[in-house]
Amino acid sequence: MNRIINVARMQLINKWTFIGIPLVILFGAFLFTMAIFWLVRLGGGTEVMFSGGAQAPMWYFLALGIQSLTMTFPFSLAMSVSRRTFFLGTLMLFAVSALALSAFYYVMGLIETATNGWGLGGRFFALDWVANNNAFIQIMFYFVLMVLLFITGFWAATIYMRWRTTGLLIFFIVLGVALLGAAFYLTLAERWGEVWSWMVTWSAGGIALWGGVIALAMAAASYTTLRKATA
Repeated sequence: MNRIINVARMQLINKWTFIGIPLVILFGAFLFTMAIFWLVRLGGGTEVMFSGGAQAPMWYFLALGIQSLTMTFPFSLAMSVSRRTFFLGTLMLFAVSALALSAFYYVMGLIETATNGWGLGGRFFALDWVANNNAFIQIMFYFVLMVLLFITGFWAATIYMRWRTTGLLIFFIVLGVALLGAAFYLTLAERWGEVWSWMVTWSAGGIALWGGVIALAMAAASYTTLRKATA
């Protein structure tokens, strides 16, 4: 356990990457959104306004998953850190960071609701589709999305470390062909309507549950790939 914690501490050598940049992205998006809300109210708008700006730092976690491997994995191997320890330490650090940020989203959503959207009638954190659920589901929804994006970037980086550029290109070509094939089938079978109807039934809790299952599967795949990766 001490070795796993040491890996987390090693990742935090550059605190700006794990803490500073996500906060700058979040508060930057928040301030820009509030400015837009204020301009709309100044122009006479009366409707409740919604913004997806809160997801901005989540997409950074995709890049963070790549950076957390490519920037520190070679150094960890040079320090004789096992791949298993590196993997567990990195995921533990990110899980803690994602959970803290998810709880922050929830608390900010409560404040936003209590202040009528910061006095502007806007919704940045407390989007109804998520905010209408209990605290656990709200926090897990954000947490799972962040983990999914992080593990996607991390797995892509492990594929690069294992098979380099050729392997990464083959992976994305196969993925693209699979998606194109699925779209081709749905178009020919005229089943897009069923797909959209099914997606409309999704709930925040359901996405958190199945997203968690997918994240676990991707984590297992990324660890399997990392076991043979080299710097």
